[in-house]
Amino acid sequence: MIEVDRVAEKIGKESGFREMIFTPAEIAYCESKTNKFEHYAARFAAKEAFFKALGTGWLTGTAFNQVEIVHTDQGQPQISLLGKTAETIEAIGSFKILVSLSHLKAVASAVVILEK
Repeated sequence: MIEVDRVAEKIGKESGFREMIFTPAEIAYCESKTNKFEHYAARFAAKEAFFKALGTGWLTGTAFNQVEIVHTDQGQPQISLLGKTAETIEAIGSFKILVSLSHLKAVASAVVILEK
C-alpha cells in the first residue's frame, strides 16, 4: 500500500523520479488518466509487491523501470519483465506472476502472487 499523495509529491518534486520508476508506456498510460497519480501509485505498489513476493527484495541487476505493468485486452493487469531485470529474475526460476491493483483517491495497493 502507498499513499497517492506521496507518489504525486515525488513525481512533482524530484527530477527523473518518474523515469527511474516507470517505463515510457506506463508514463503514457498514467498521463492519459484523469486521476493519474492514483494509477502511478498502484503501479509503484505492484513493483514493490513483486520484489517482496520474490522473497529477495530489490536485487542487484534489477530496476523498477524494467518491471512494467501492462494490461490484457480484457483489462487484466500483468507484470512484464524487461532488460537486465528479466535476465536476473529468469535466473531465479520460472513462475507465473499474478497481480491485482486497487486505488482510491488517497491510497493505492497491489497484491502479487508468484506460482511455481
